[in-house]
Amino acid sequence: MKDSVLLDTSFFIRLLNPADPLHSNAKGYYKYFLEHEIGLKISTISIAEYCVKGDISELPLRQLQIIPFNYDHALKTAEFARILFSQNGAKGVNLQPRAIIPNDSKLFAQASIDHTITHFVTSDARSKATYSTLKDNVNPGFQLLDIIISYDQAFGVLDL
Repeated sequence: MKDSVLLDTSFFIRLLNPADPLHSNAKGYYKYFLEHEIGLKISTISIAEYCVKGDISELPLRQLQIIPFNYDHALKTAEFARILFSQNGAKGVNLQPRAIIPNDSKLFAQASIDHTITHFVTSDARSKATYSTLKDNVNPGFQLLDIIISYDQAFGVLDL
């Protein structure tokens, strides 16, 4: 089984906008993943989020495996959402109204079920707070990579 990463919408926003302050970090991670043959995955949920202001043609779909949201993901999302709702307000996670399940819960469920996914890659502050709350209560089975930290720092790479 080849290791892979699930790339968040915020990752693609930064990767595809050269004017974004985190563009070079996102580009560094993307290049690192490709060079080390780490599978790149995107959720249909992230595609929908990206396409609110972007266009599907902008996404590098030829290099990505698309993960559809399915039945197993829905059940795992419910489990994660129960935990997050019970911790509502802790660590900056505010889930109101209750009927809305945040996309982070869905993406984390997908990453948790796909055992090839070792990391969820994001720069989104809410995702980080949600992940922290979730991790305090259950082992999600993957780690979070924050692209605010450059890939060489995250992976201990010396760029000579």
